[in-house]
Amino acid sequence: MTGVDSAGSVGLVIPFVEVFEEPLTLACGRTLDRFELVLETYGVLNADASNAILICHALSGNHHAAGFHSRDERKPGWWDVAIGPGKAIDTDRFFVVSVNNLGGCHGSTGPASINPATGSPWGPDFPQIQIDDWVESQRRLAQRLGISRWAAVIGGSLGGMQALQWAVSYPDWLDHCVVLASAPRLSAQNIAFNEIARHAILSDPDWLDGHYYQNDRIPEKGLGLARMVGHLTYMSADGMSDKFGRELREGSLGSEESDAVVFQVESYLRYQGAQFSTRFDANTYMLMTRALDFFDISRDHDGDLRRALANTTASFLVLSFSSDWRFSPARSQELVDALLAEGKPVTYADIEANEGHDSFLIDVPGYLPLFTAYMARVGC
Repeated sequence: MTGVDSAGSVGLVIPFVEVFEEPLTLACGRTLDRFELVLETYGVLNADASNAILICHALSGNHHAAGFHSRDERKPGWWDVAIGPGKAIDTDRFFVVSVNNLGGCHGSTGPASINPATGSPWGPDFPQIQIDDWVESQRRLAQRLGISRWAAVIGGSLGGMQALQWAVSYPDWLDHCVVLASAPRLSAQNIAFNEIARHAILSDPDWLDGHYYQNDRIPEKGLGLARMVGHLTYMSADGMSDKFGRELREGSLGSEESDAVVFQVESYLRYQGAQFSTRFDANTYMLMTRALDFFDISRDHDGDLRRALANTTASFLVLSFSSDWRFSPARSQELVDALLAEGKPVTYADIEANEGHDSFLIDVPGYLPLFTAYMARVGC
């Protein structure tokens, strides 16, 4: 059985907001005088607050990682496959915190929020957030919740970078660091893909230099195209072939329209782009892809990854996926090699999978059992 009442679901969940009035100085040098974070929690915090798990989301993710907001909601949170009673991140054992990143567009302070200095939405004037800033805001949130140490910080893709930053910036704050389908820095190819996606948004006539809120406009075409480019890179060639092949869309032959959707894969990508443009904010997309580009865990250590990891105290789980060419196994192995060279405890596996970068979000053979086995050690 699946759904709200299934045995493996956290059931109905209600997001809530924490307001922070103390100024937050960002890595870029600017300051937010106040900010809000929206989050969800699953499970119960134990008496000594030793069972807390932090979930860090990826580029297009948010705080809604598991369960349902209503009985009418058709799909659960984005990582429901891994979070819940008896699952890898077992909510019968752990108190799980999932927060929408600062600069996001699902309730936390971001570009669509009102700039108190102007009375209008921040838009493109919102400070450029970096991963260090997310970690610091999450640390303040932990203190607010009565947590002084995480049993584990867990994330995939951009979330994995946050987990890694936690381990480096605040080594005394976490016992385990779980890095899935991620990297210690982006490759030049990755940065190039992000730039193409941003340029698609910039080229949309409704972009209006990022001030589209006041004009009741949304750069839907540009944002949809950016999502199509990104989504394409998250899938593998074999995965796309298995899912679509060269199947034609029913009734597509004989169309005289120059932009008619002919192949199933075309229909799928256009649908993904259209859906994304209705639920995500273009300014946030620009902000978060830049944060991805800027991230380099060894930046403050003269590019030496070993030196960057030298003071970490957490145990690491690093997982990569064989068909992930956006965050290739070689990038995970680079991280693992540096950890081993520094004598750090690390468990690593490259999972055979055809689903590409998105493999960490789904139940591919061999992945969740390994993840579950590792998590059984956490908190013991």
